[in-house]
This record gives sequence, C-alpha cells and structure tokens, in this order.
Amino acid sequence: MQTSAADAPAEPGVAAPPAVKLYAMDCGHVQFSDVDSLVDDGSMKGIARAFIDPCYLIRHPKGDLLWDTGFSESIADMPGGMSPKGAPVHVEVPKKLTAQLRELGLAPADIDYLSFSHMHFDHAGNANLFAGATWIVDADERAAAFSDEARQRGDVAAYSALEHAKTVLIEGNDTNDVFGDGTVTIHQAPGHTPGHTVLLLKTAKSGAVLLTGDLWHLRESRERHLVPSYNFSREQTLESMRRVEALAKESNARVIRQHVPEDFAALPAFPAPLE
Repeated sequence: MQTSAADAPAEPGVAAPPAVKLYAMDCGHVQFSDVDSLVDDGSMKGIARAFIDPCYLIRHPKGDLLWDTGFSESIADMPGGMSPKGAPVHVEVPKKLTAQLRELGLAPADIDYLSFSHMHFDHAGNANLFAGATWIVDADERAAAFSDEARQRGDVAAYSALEHAKTVLIEGNDTNDVFGDGTVTIHQAPGHTPGHTVLLLKTAKSGAVLLTGDLWHLRESRERHLVPSYNFSREQTLESMRRVEALAKESNARVIRQHVPEDFAALPAFPAPLE
C-alpha cells in the first residue's frame, strides 16, 4: 500500500503543510463546429469538438485566489446561449459564477487575489466583478490587455475595472509565489498571448496540480505539440510547452488541460474540493 507524505505524522517541530483546497467551477460550455483554428497544420479541419470553460477557486489559510473567471455570466440570461457572429462556436453558461461562489458563502468582494491564465474573453469574462481583489498578472499580458490595439478591438470593456486595481506584476523570468509558502505559484508560459501563465498548486492530500490555461486546447494538443493558428508566437508557445512539461515532471503534478472536458470531469464535482 502506497502512502504519501501527507499520511505520515509530522516530525516534531515541523509545521504541517497548509490546508489548500481547489474548487473547480463550470463557467461555460463551448461547442465548436470546426476546430481548425486551434491548430496551424490543417490536421483538425472540419472536426467538431465540445469544450468546458472552467473557473478555479483556491482557498488557502492566508486568503482566496480566483484563477480565471470564464465567460461573462450575462450569457446565462440568454435563452439558448450565444453564437458569436462569424465564428464556428456556440456558448452556453449553465450557472453563474457568482451563484457558485454563494454556495461557498462567498461574494466577489470576498476574493483576495485574482489571476488569469490570460485575458481572452472566455477566461476574463467576469473580471470586472473582482476589481477589489489584488490582481496578479504578467507584465507583458497587462501591457497587451490595455494596449491601443486592445482598446480599438473593444476587448478592454470586459476587464476595464482592473486598470486601476491593486496589481502585482510578474516581470522578467519571475515566478509569483502567491502566499509565500510555495503552495500556489504562477509561472510564465507565453506564446498563446504575450504573457500567458500557468498555475501550480500543491495540496496536502492529492499532491500537485498544474492548471495550464490555453497551452493545450485539445486532448491531442499536448502529445502532438499543436499550436493554434492565432497564437501570439508559435516559437514561444513550443518553448512554453517544453518548460511546462519540465515543471510538471519536476513537481510530479497532475496536468489539467483547462478546456478538455475529461480533465475537468476528473476533478471533484463542485462544491466538493480537491485537497
């Protein structure tokens, strides 16, 4: 019978690891009629695929961190969901993020820290609800999010309240240790966007978990190193894949491809946490 360090009694004078919990919340369902844009080699042309759009709450004795906020919960009020014009995509939001937080006795104002894998609308759709939190963001991602180009595209409206929020920038090649004890760290993984990041969580009972944002969209993407045609940098994406694989191996982490339904379904069903 295998045992983990969490099963063993703590050594005298050694503090037990913090009780960190991960809650996986359903923040949207996506149906692609054609996933061709999610690869740049033409290998998935004409293939349909269903995706999950999750939000993650990490509860730590020193505070609560929300990682990604999903699609705007306003879509939950649209009968039958939404189909963006000109895109082979249909989106539905079965339950609002704020309603799920309420099940845990939380309101947006209770969230201490906020971070996103990146600022695309399916990850930052509810960002403005959490402007009272401390925003942890890669410096390049923040610069791109509030660039003239982003303003001209109309992207900024989804997260405009963060422009003057309390902000912690991740600069250079730094890693952000959210709570200062190594249990929750945010790592740079650019390529999909200029400042895309991934999050490594270390739980006492279930070991390490790596939330990988949009590094790998499809279940095939990780094994085949597939890169979306619209990524900011193909070269950076492939390098980030290499670095994140090394991080996963080094930490013996369970890798969560965030949009892949089976990875989401394998986590405890909300409101039960992984701990």
